[in-house]
Amino acid sequence: MKFGPVAIADAVGCIAAHSLRAGEVVVRKGATIGEEEARRLAAAGVAEIVAVTLEPGDVDENAAAEELARALAGRAVVTEAPFTGRVNLFAAAAGVLSIDAATVDALNAVDEAITIATLPPLKAVVAGEMVATVKIIPYAVPQARIDEALERLGADKPIAVTEYRLKSVAVVSTLLPGLKPSVVEKTLRVMAERLAPAGAAIGLERRVPHETAALAEAIREAAAGPDELVVVFGASAITDRRDIVPQALVEAGGRVEHLGMPVDPGNLLMLGEIEGKPVLGAPGCARSLKENGFDWVLQRSLAGLPLKRADIQALGVGGLLMEIVSRPQPRAPGRAAVKPVAGLVLAAGRSRRMGEANKLLQVVRGVPMVRHAVEALLGAATGPVLVVTGHEQDRVRAALDGLDVAFVANPDHESGLASSLKAGIAALPAEAAGVVVALGDMPNVTPEVIGRLAQAFADRPEALAVVPTLLGERGNPVLLSRAAFAQVATLDGDQGARRLLDAAGDAVAEVPLDDPAIALDIDTPAALKALTGRDPVA
Repeated sequence: MKFGPVAIADAVGCIAAHSLRAGEVVVRKGATIGEEEARRLAAAGVAEIVAVTLEPGDVDENAAAEELARALAGRAVVTEAPFTGRVNLFAAAAGVLSIDAATVDALNAVDEAITIATLPPLKAVVAGEMVATVKIIPYAVPQARIDEALERLGADKPIAVTEYRLKSVAVVSTLLPGLKPSVVEKTLRVMAERLAPAGAAIGLERRVPHETAALAEAIREAAAGPDELVVVFGASAITDRRDIVPQALVEAGGRVEHLGMPVDPGNLLMLGEIEGKPVLGAPGCARSLKENGFDWVLQRSLAGLPLKRADIQALGVGGLLMEIVSRPQPRAPGRAAVKPVAGLVLAAGRSRRMGEANKLLQVVRGVPMVRHAVEALLGAATGPVLVVTGHEQDRVRAALDGLDVAFVANPDHESGLASSLKAGIAALPAEAAGVVVALGDMPNVTPEVIGRLAQAFADRPEALAVVPTLLGERGNPVLLSRAAFAQVATLDGDQGARRLLDAAGDAVAEVPLDDPAIALDIDTPAALKALTGRDPVA
């Protein structure tokens, strides 16, 4: 292919390299110049133009793009008509995109004139979605280069769509006494919406106590039924292979392939199998429709693509799907600096609903329950952490031995929660712009949750309070701004911050989260046994 100035007298049959206007004569870029165009251009005073002249062995850009595109398009992928050296490839059905990246890279290395761009491998696509494009850069390319590309390609079709084939999914939800039924209902609605693009639906649906034996029985039932995939939504996050969900799968006769994944959100996912059926232990973020690692694994499972430990471990590059706002960390550009907020743990009550035992001293994951609440605040790097004590205060202090906290005694703790909240607020340092009020009986709340509240307060400093929500329902802990402290003095009895939040209206900032821990308090023997498998100890 020749490229350069051509005398207008010799331009007939050449291709205009650029658009050209001379008087009323317009020649578009890429147009073949005919005798009439050449005559009119000459009459308009044009002596030469920049043009392309094809040589023997050259292939027109459209023909070259079409030949390559047809060779690339595999199962459930179609091509459109070529235009300006480009052919787009589209998914013919919903499914998961398969790309042989090494082959595409090899084709792009043949010649700078040949370019192929695709969507990321294993992306979920819908029918009619563009999945790739072939573009020939110049107006023609030597047939030898096309032949070389086709030789590298071989008989394989490196761009294909694996259509969804699993259509029925069993969903098992585990329950703890503090988990609201509305959370499960909303989770199921979200799951149904997540399955719809694949043409799949929920089949068996079971709700069982968050106990190994009960969950194992439900998993066995799902494995024996017609459903092709089993998804388990645990009432608490899966943090270890010895946790309830993985242990139940093993007890049911299945196996855990892998626990955890390098995708955020979605870290706490379990991949398993029973009787040839995939079993997914869903992370908390799967309760939301926002894209997370669970989507990636679910979509591939619905397409029948095999997933092993190595497949999960290979997801890290590109696996950061959203900013995880926690402290301490450098402030991201455009985000307000987090103000110093204190932490306050209410640990003075008698825990009458637990019976004779003090709920805060019950052992959860090897340490007293109240210690988890305090460590979450310390882990979030809040300002000073205060603990309000009252009932069995010496034992509570001993349970927190070694932690960097200050204790505030509440001699009036028998009068109700309000007295502890007021005692804690009164003891806060003057420089605290706000305080995160945590409950000692919520051992699953993480530092990340508290960090999200603190960042939301920094982003909206005029807010009177910041609260986390799970599927629209408010939970704990709650961040109160200093502007709300005066209103705490108006509370009495067992009134907590909830009354202030209801009265504050739009002055309350809500932070949607996907963590059931914000709705789970362990304040009864049944809740404790469901979480730990043990009865309370006085």
